[in-house]
Amino acid sequence: MSEVTKKSQAIFSEKSHPLDMSSKARTFDIAVIGGGIAGKACALGLAQLGFQTIQIAPGLDQSTPLPQGTTWGQRIYAFSPSTQKLLAHLQIWDALDHSRMQAVQDMRIFGDRGEQNDQLHLSSFEAGTTQLAWIGESSLIEHTLDQAAKFQNKLERLSDSATTIHTDESGAILTLKNTPSIHALLVVAADGANSPIRSKIGIEASEESYGQNAVVANWLCSNSHLETAYQWFLSGGDILAMLPLPNKQVSMVWSTSPDNAAKLMTADQSTWTEIFSKIAHGALFEKLGHLTLNSAPASFPLNKIRAERFIGPEINPKVALVGDAAHVMHPLAGQGLNLGLRDVSVLLKVLKQREAFRIPSDPVLLRRYERQRQGDTSSLLWVTDNLKKLFSGTNPAELFLRNFGLGLVNRSHFIKRQLIERALGEIDFE
Repeated sequence: MSEVTKKSQAIFSEKSHPLDMSSKARTFDIAVIGGGIAGKACALGLAQLGFQTIQIAPGLDQSTPLPQGTTWGQRIYAFSPSTQKLLAHLQIWDALDHSRMQAVQDMRIFGDRGEQNDQLHLSSFEAGTTQLAWIGESSLIEHTLDQAAKFQNKLERLSDSATTIHTDESGAILTLKNTPSIHALLVVAADGANSPIRSKIGIEASEESYGQNAVVANWLCSNSHLETAYQWFLSGGDILAMLPLPNKQVSMVWSTSPDNAAKLMTADQSTWTEIFSKIAHGALFEKLGHLTLNSAPASFPLNKIRAERFIGPEINPKVALVGDAAHVMHPLAGQGLNLGLRDVSVLLKVLKQREAFRIPSDPVLLRRYERQRQGDTSSLLWVTDNLKKLFSGTNPAELFLRNFGLGLVNRSHFIKRQLIERALGEIDFE
């Protein structure tokens, strides 16, 4: 039993316990629900802070396989410097296989008129940073987090799922599907966009469909990508991103209508070549050369989700939301995972810097976390949402505004610097 748990039990020893504190319920400082990158990073970080932590999610009894070979996985992410800093803080960044990660030195974003000046160029040189981002596989990060978890004696991982949650002033009781109940002072919900924990504690979430699907696939390109990420806003509202991977490969994220997504999913190599030849007046081939499919395409619907609160229940909160449980955004900015990992970074920082007399579920601490995350989340969701809607518009005024705006921003060093700083998302753990 950790020192935090001992202190909390002393604090609440004279208070009533409406929860079922039976002898079968095992006690932890913090329970993390969810088995994705955000959940794994959060659980590891909390244990490193000294909290007796349990992570609960199906499949945690099996480590994510280390990706190998010449084929890259379908789940590819752009990792911002804020994510790199978190992974370094967790002492796993240097353990990653960097031969399977690609640094991004430049980003080039093009409008949908085909005009030469309708573009925005962001460079690491201009920003005064080593790189703008890294592109890599989800499985590479997850495998390394899995390995680190094995050596953390304050972290237990349980392959199970929570069926109910009840809270009172002493914490939360989690009833599990296959194993005895868990009592924790604090529960971190990292259980995805349709978060059961978020629903069970009564946090409402607004959800809006973008009416698009993302089609993802990896390609071998005959030209060098020059460590550059490309993005085209296409007529009709489609958005095509080509992200650089090692060994002259790129990862495609094409946001398009569900009907077109279904067609793309069944396209063969010759059909893809014909489709790409027409993209942006041939600009795709001009930049990357001939493209050869190097993975099976996958598709998923695109939605915007925003939780009304990041902590709950409203009275005496004992749960904090992180990652997709708190927010889901359009992939056009490539910041969804980074935003979720900034949730993790801020939660770790708030708990690390807490006053000695505060337990991890102290409402003051949870409200500090929520206040710090609301602004970053709101601004990034607002920008991506309105960019998506602007480039989906069809009237001439919108067409002029969005394309002229790209060129205008490109000519302003100050605005570009602000955009880059927002994308970098600096986090200070000290």
